Amino acid sequence: MEKRTTEDFSSSENMKGKRFAAQDRPELQKAIQEIVDSGFLGVQLRVHDEQGEWVGSAGVSRLGEEAKPPTNGHFRIGSNTKTFTATVVLQLVAEGRIGLDDPVVDHLPEFGMDRRITVRMLLQHTSGVFNFTGEYYEDGTVVPGIPWQGREWVDNRFKTYRPEELVRLALSKPVRFEPGTDWSYSNTNYVLARLLIEKVTGSSLAEEMQRLILGPLGLSGTVVPDTQPDIPEPHAHAYYRYEDAGEQKTVDVTRQNPSWISTGGDMISTTQDLHTFISALMGGKLLPAALLAEMCKPYPKIGYGLGVFVQDAGPNGDGTIITHNGGISGYAALMYSTPDGSKTLTASLNYVDDVAMSLAVAFQKATQRLVEEVFGGGLAGSADATEPAKQG
Repeated sequence: MEKRTTEDFSSSENMKGKRFAAQDRPELQKAIQEIVDSGFLGVQLRVHDEQGEWVGSAGVSRLGEEAKPPTNGHFRIGSNTKTFTATVVLQLVAEGRIGLDDPVVDHLPEFGMDRRITVRMLLQHTSGVFNFTGEYYEDGTVVPGIPWQGREWVDNRFKTYRPEELVRLALSKPVRFEPGTDWSYSNTNYVLARLLIEKVTGSSLAEEMQRLILGPLGLSGTVVPDTQPDIPEPHAHAYYRYEDAGEQKTVDVTRQNPSWISTGGDMISTTQDLHTFISALMGGKLLPAALLAEMCKPYPKIGYGLGVFVQDAGPNGDGTIITHNGGISGYAALMYSTPDGSKTLTASLNYVDDVAMSLAVAFQKATQRLVEEVFGGGLAGSADATEPAKQG
């Protein structure tokens, strides 16, 4: 029997003075243990709901050791970075620094972009701009972007890319569709959003993130790393498996230079900070009501708003769920909330990643299982459901 502990969360706003031990929610501990049993190394989970706050972990923090992942551990959050970035852009809209329907070229003329591409299209993935990590077409065609898999990536994982370099690579490739006519997930949109933030404010993205989100919410465990390779302690470890001269090799990729993904997915956080962020965002503490409504207005084809997926919780669920998940080189991050921020699920998984993305299906099943446990219903189909299958 696993040792279970009680943690003190009396400072949490949503706790209302309650404390809950892990054994009070055996179904959640069972769910995360089953995720580990499906092939993941470790899981840390945090749930805020009508029963209070529950925190637990299962599996191991690193290969060859027995210690469980720390429940307050830091991890790379992948595409959850997009939700933070979209929020900053919308906060700048609220400040009158930028317009949602401004042509991007008016602010970033140096790239010579199609004038029809607006700020809104970047945040909603409707710009049609090529994804610099590669495009995967319905007919099976793959057009590669920068290296982010296999030995080539492993050998160069400390290389620095500048955001302008990633954008210029993307703009040298054919567009996916005419601006505003379709939807396709592209990390390039969010690197452009970063450059937009820096251009209109004259400050770095990290400075604006600190001013508008991290500082006001006290998110001391959240980092905008730019080119820095380290993750603050404590943290679980991430791994990558690849073939070299016919041999399978597994390397610890916890430390890496995340500039290759940039604002497509470079941030670091904790389950506590992700909870505080998504709860505050959905609770109306970061954006005016009108802009929050714009953020949560889904594109009909895929259910993507501005930096968030808007999903149906299913026939037995709590209606709508606002979410974004992320996957990057052996880490996955989950972030789910009701539209009012009153119920949240935030989690991190650490695992052995590989070129075949062999845990993508297991990840989809894991997220569905957790959402069913917490929100009471299955997820509708989501392009984000197999997030480790596409980095960022």
